[in-house]
Amino acid sequence: MASTLRVLGIDPGLTRCGVGVVDVGRDRSATLVHVGVVRSDHELPIERRLAMIAAGIREVLDTHRPDVVAVERVFAQQNRNTVMGTAQASGIALLLAGEYGLPAATHTPSEVKAAVTGYGSADKRQVQTMVARVLRLDALPQPADAADALAIALCHAWRGGASGTATTTAALTPAQRAWADAERLARR
Repeated sequence: MASTLRVLGIDPGLTRCGVGVVDVGRDRSATLVHVGVVRSDHELPIERRLAMIAAGIREVLDTHRPDVVAVERVFAQQNRNTVMGTAQASGIALLLAGEYGLPAATHTPSEVKAAVTGYGSADKRQVQTMVARVLRLDALPQPADAADALAIALCHAWRGGASGTATTTAALTPAQRAWADAERLARR
């Protein structure tokens, strides 16, 4: 039986797309596997920028082989250009999860903050501090996009991430099926 779930968290952005991979045990303990930021130059044409984001996420998928992908849900912002870029990067992340046959889920920023800090309106520094504490890091993950990606991964694992958005255990990976089975047994 798999004792950990490997989650790729993605904080979508067109200029900076945070990526974080964590292994989370059934006891909610978590270990950092990878953290980084995929960048694209704002002066490049949109198709090149999206291709760069896709290539960076593919590299993480190929190298770290997650069981599930969790993406921050796009929310309305005042700046239309920012929300469009975020939505485009989010679409790339979800498309790649589908191409790799991985379950994917989205989580709102307040859901992520509440899961990691206990407070849905926590600021960036509070999220970074709690992520560093949970993962036993010597320093706060930088930049904030990277910390957010780790927080998204932790949120997903802690909030029933074994199932992603799949509705049946047949759609789950072996690690997710084992975790779901263990959770079902624990509830009995």
